[in-house]
Amino acid sequence: MSTTVIEDQIRMYAKLLKIPTFTTYKEALRQLSTDSDISEILLSLMKTEYEQRQENQNLRRLKRAGFPFTKTLEELDLSRYSGSINEIFINELASCKFIKDRRNITMLGNPGRGKTHMAIGLGLKACSMGMSVLFKNAYSLSTELSEARDNYSLGKLEKRIQKADLLILDEMGYVSFDRYQSELLFKIIADRSERGSIIVTTNLPFSEWTTLFENTAMVAAMIDRLTFQSYVLDMNGESYRLAKTKEARK
Repeated sequence: MSTTVIEDQIRMYAKLLKIPTFTTYKEALRQLSTDSDISEILLSLMKTEYEQRQENQNLRRLKRAGFPFTKTLEELDLSRYSGSINEIFINELASCKFIKDRRNITMLGNPGRGKTHMAIGLGLKACSMGMSVLFKNAYSLSTELSEARDNYSLGKLEKRIQKADLLILDEMGYVSFDRYQSELLFKIIADRSERGSIIVTTNLPFSEWTTLFENTAMVAAMIDRLTFQSYVLDMNGESYRLAKTKEARK
């Protein structure tokens, strides 16, 4: 049988068996020593296939997460927090044990303090560990929930949100919510209580959350669920973006 026919059949069976990396067997052979036996060659091909599948799965998780941009924890400048948030603590969060323990994180601080950056960085870590993440702007999610209710697809959306190992609600505090939006958002948070992790970033202290929601009793219940056995990070200080602008002007 000619080499060309053999290669064609390898490609065909690789496609049928859904092991596309086996078509790169020549590359695997080049990376092995000349005295490698068939078992070593097979092992190399299987490892390559496994690694490729893991990478593809992670890419799908990242796409489903809906991150607005990519920011890693390694890029976060911890010096801006004056020791209140240090490398040891960040490494603890980066282990994603808080997600396995179904604990929440609330990041409070004025704009430009790296809240969204840190939330995305933790989301990326979770994705790399095989966890499902959903990133949503808080107001956009409330609008999405309202539209789903009007279109009789609310149950489907709620199910998708609850299936996520980690839900990130970004920018809670810039826009107020009407009664229906408030109730729908509260239900999402209440349904995840002790069942799934939430990261919330907000520019407002808890005492001012009553300006966001009409029902003050509901605000108290929401804060209670978000902060129960959870991390509350005070990230107030000078805006990082403003500091960079000042440096540029100098």
